[in-house]
Amino acid sequence: MEEHSLEEIRTTKHTVKNNVFIRLFEDVRNVYRLYKELHPEDTQVKQSDIVIHSMDSILINDIYNDLGFIVNEGDNSKFVILVEAQSKWNQNMTLRLLLYLAETYRHYLHQNKISVHSEKRVKIPKPDLYVVYTGNEDVPDTISFRDDYFDGDCPVDIIVKVLKQPGTDTVSGQYIGFSKVYDEQRAIHHNKIECIKETIRICKEKGYLAEFLTEHEEEVVTMLMYLFDEQQERETYEAARDKEKIAQGRAEGRAEGRAEGRAEGRAEGRAEGRAQGIEIGKLKALIGLVKKNLISLASAASEANMTETEFANLPDMKTASN
Repeated sequence: MEEHSLEEIRTTKHTVKNNVFIRLFEDVRNVYRLYKELHPEDTQVKQSDIVIHSMDSILINDIYNDLGFIVNEGDNSKFVILVEAQSKWNQNMTLRLLLYLAETYRHYLHQNKISVHSEKRVKIPKPDLYVVYTGNEDVPDTISFRDDYFDGDCPVDIIVKVLKQPGTDTVSGQYIGFSKVYDEQRAIHHNKIECIKETIRICKEKGYLAEFLTEHEEEVVTMLMYLFDEQQERETYEAARDKEKIAQGRAEGRAEGRAEGRAEGRAEGRAEGRAQGIEIGKLKALIGLVKKNLISLASAASEANMTETEFANLPDMKTASN
């Protein structure tokens, strides 16, 4: 498999997974439906009052798939912004939304040739902020910048509503349901064709974006195939990175221990002392795994806090080699 940097993987994630979300809300009919679900009290709004105002995401790490739209341009207009969080909840969500909102307003003022240096107070749409969360952690219905970072003691605040419930009654609920089904099927099926096939079948059966999936099935299959491969590549990369960090930490710890041992004149018998200090059962288990080629000698030695030579010279290991 071709290796990529973490930044390349994140960029791929941004450009691939967001297609389902953005493709869904490219259709102003779905945006209008979403707004009516979020604000059922606004009975006067019409589809023609919706102006999509999305930008490319400026926050690549754990926030992506943004949707912005203005409703009822004028004195009572709203600026609705939705972003999708990763399935793992991020504690910095409100800070990121604050930065996102500031950049969105900057873009809006520039686009409409409005200057904040004008003596007259400028008119801007009222912010209405949401996070679409597709994970399984227990997260609150609303989050606050002031509470998150300053225990309620801060003159600046934004309130963000969290959309997290799957269901067939709302377009956001259907999207969340679709995402959860995909995650579940990916955990079951290591074959991407089976994963995608079952995802689409189950979602149609449950009513999660059934019409959208029927109209755009070929396109969705392509998106999910790329997503499946990208997630697999990311997990492989992160596992290798974590393993390297663990190995490096253990090597540094062994080197430090050896240095201390030499300073105290305990170099002789170090291997024997370590062997005696390890649970007999654990040591035998490690030797067994090495014999079966299930782990490397280096990994076993590291787990036993020995050098490879010391581990290889253990009596049971010598027997194995003979």
